[in-house]
Order: sequence, then C-alpha cells, then structure tokens
Amino acid sequence: MSTLEKFNIMLQGGETSTEEALELFDGLEPVNLEFMMGRWRGFEVQTDHLLNHLLEVTGWYGKEFIDADRVHPLLFLDGNNQVFKVSPNPLVMNLGLYLSGLMPGLKQRAMKPVFRSMTWLLKTEASQARVRMMEYRQKVSATMIYDRLPICDIFRRVDDNTVLGLMDFKGVPQPFFFVLRRDAAGSEKGG
Repeated sequence: MSTLEKFNIMLQGGETSTEEALELFDGLEPVNLEFMMGRWRGFEVQTDHLLNHLLEVTGWYGKEFIDADRVHPLLFLDGNNQVFKVSPNPLVMNLGLYLSGLMPGLKQRAMKPVFRSMTWLLKTEASQARVRMMEYRQKVSATMIYDRLPICDIFRRVDDNTVLGLMDFKGVPQPFFFVLRRDAAGSEKGG
C-alpha cells in the first residue's frame, strides 16, 4: 500500500494512534521552505492528544507563510467566515492544555463562543513565527518555529498541495498531528 493510500485511510478512519501517525509521517518526503509559502487550511488528525478537538472548537483555520521570517502560525475564522491572525500566547496555550487534561468536556461545542472570544482578544497582524530547514526524525524538512512558545511544527509532503504536520511541544511527550491543504483562494504557492 502506498503512503498516499495510508494517508487517505487514516483521514477517512477518523482516528488513528500516535504510532500509526508517526509511521506515516516518517514515510513521507520532506519539503523545502519555498513549498510552504502561502496560506494553508488546517485539519486535526485525531490521535487522542490533549489538543484534539480544541483547535476545531476555537475556529482554527490554518497557517500562512509570507517568507522565512514572517509566518502566521494561527489563523482563525470569525463569525462572518473572515480569516484573522492570532498571537499564540504562552499563558493561554498552557492553560488550554491544562484544562483539556483536567476537564475534557471543555472542548465541547457548548464552549465554542468562549474559545472564539478568547482568540479574538489575541488578534494580531504581527508575524508570530519563522520557518527554517531542520532535522527531525532523520529527515531535514521545513519546520515552523514559534516566536514565544517552545513549539516546532515539522512538515512532510503528502502531495503538491497537502502536508502532514507534526507539532513538537517541549514538555508534552505526545506529538500533535495535523494536515495542511494549500488554500488557493488565500495565496499561491511561492507567493
């Protein structure tokens, strides 16, 4: 079975294990910085991670790469389906992880308005990350480095318009997986 077939089965299945997601990630090819430029729509990969469903409930849209030093790691949708940029605040991120572990019910849709108002308060136009070529799990690939959080997002190529991302968060042993699909409406590859 090809890596692409495994990827599609994983997404269609709805949930997978961290081990299966790592095996798929390791089988994918790296990407360079130019490949990542543009705006991307994001989707969580369900692996029973503390963050699973939290981004979905908050209205996470994806990421945008302007150039190597200007990256918007957190794009969200407002009530009018307009994309806005959010500053990833360390206090809010750590609180979200803590509460997700303590009270998994916080991720329910009933909390959606609370989470959406919190992201609105963190709205910014300033870049909040950069992207570099770094080695992770024996491959050098484009890696997004948050400015104010101990987080790196590593990307591997699924196809010309899709990457599998792995979030490596210092102090959180389980990696968080997500998919990014190139947003043709938001920007063009390399633009």
